[in-house]
Amino acid sequence: MALQESQEHNQLHFLVIPLASPGHYIPTIDIANLLAQNGVKVTIVTTPVNALRFGSILDQPIKSGLPIHFLEFPFPSMEFGLPEGCESLDTLPSFSLIGSLLLAYNTLQEKVERYIETLNPKPNCIISDTFLVWPAETAKKFQIPRIIFDGMNCFTQMCNHFLYLTKVYENLGESDSLVLPGLPDRIELKRSQLPIVFNSGSKPVNDFHERIRRSESEAYGVIINSFNELEQGYADEYQKLREGKVWCIGPLSLCYKDVSEKAIRGNNSSIDKNECLKWLDSQKTGSVIYACLGSVSRVEPDQLIELALALEANRNPFIWVVRAGHKTQAIEKWIDEEGFEERTKERGLLIRGWAPQLVILSHPAIGGFLTHCGWNSILEGVCGGVPMVTWPQFQEQFLNEKLVVQVLRIGVSVGAQNAVNLGEEEKAGVGVKREELRKAVEMVMEDGEEGEERRKRAKEVSKMANKAIEEGGSSHWNMRRLIEDIGHQATTRRLN
Repeated sequence: MALQESQEHNQLHFLVIPLASPGHYIPTIDIANLLAQNGVKVTIVTTPVNALRFGSILDQPIKSGLPIHFLEFPFPSMEFGLPEGCESLDTLPSFSLIGSLLLAYNTLQEKVERYIETLNPKPNCIISDTFLVWPAETAKKFQIPRIIFDGMNCFTQMCNHFLYLTKVYENLGESDSLVLPGLPDRIELKRSQLPIVFNSGSKPVNDFHERIRRSESEAYGVIINSFNELEQGYADEYQKLREGKVWCIGPLSLCYKDVSEKAIRGNNSSIDKNECLKWLDSQKTGSVIYACLGSVSRVEPDQLIELALALEANRNPFIWVVRAGHKTQAIEKWIDEEGFEERTKERGLLIRGWAPQLVILSHPAIGGFLTHCGWNSILEGVCGGVPMVTWPQFQEQFLNEKLVVQVLRIGVSVGAQNAVNLGEEEKAGVGVKREELRKAVEMVMEDGEEGEERRKRAKEVSKMANKAIEEGGSSHWNMRRLIEDIGHQATTRRLN
């Protein structure tokens, strides 16, 4: 018994604090799963609705004995003017309430600190989302190394670094172009396509991002959901910038092999996986275009109509994930009144709400992925070996587009010109017309030499991704390196 107690005492314990937004929460749960597979005890800080929504993917690993625990705290939604049960960014009735959601999350700090005080030994490491600032104070208070999980890739990190450093965007008009300095590739964007931190003109937004930047610079290191081979030059440079404390351990979605696991990753799908697979099985290899604009994007109904008509005009079979936040009713009304679903039923599948994206993208019938360029989606497209139609919306998504189209050469842009920041969708109107969307889809799906080359590169990158997570692969090695680093820190602390 004494030996077992001693082993438990020496087992590394990581406290994981996700951000309540699907694009951040889901990969953070994946990180917890991977750590536990490598013998680390993991405690995930969560709230009741998020535990139900995102936690079910870990039911099986927990049952099989992996040392994962949920630390669930009640969430004060109504105290902060949020609807009851609203605990995640994508369930906000309006994006003007993002500040209230983050303030409500700040109340977890005291509860987490009370929990840490009861532990002996204390956790060896805190992994928290980069957009949560309070875990930095908690880590400092208990002298625990804090690693931030950043939902971006190394390419975007380096772009942002040089933008902060050089301020080349200052004194430029919205439609003026700039070339990002210091990078291995020539990356040119319009100022209006930069992340909001370089474009906001709002003091609260700027102050918030400044706090995040300071918090990031004080962190012990950074976990990145990517793999070295995907963005070699950028991963190397980012390593140097962070003095070796960067761990690319992705693609995180590849830690699920089973179809049923893939289907429930993130949320319960609004379509039965078997129904979805049956439909895909009935299509020719590489013939289907899959269109999904992310879990948070709230594209205006008029713009979604352009997308629907482009998919119809293209003549390829398609899956369209229909999502418009609080305006979903308006697009559903158009679909119904115009008879769109009926008209396209022979070759179109419409999914409302959450789609089993991993299942879809790994199916051989998928020939192209029309994406908003969120990093999780891009990586899932990479894993599926699927060329992409890129339609960035906001934040770093225009930078991600450059990586896909220009650096990796596995995508075609629809030609979106301006970022549409969360909550400002109405101002944007129709930014991309159906003809531009149709042409981009056609280019990705075409049989010509250029299309073949793109498909070939997409398949090569997919092989690299799968190799990276296998034993001896770069991401597998990085995970071991991370655990050894924290283990070394823990031993040093015990000896002092």
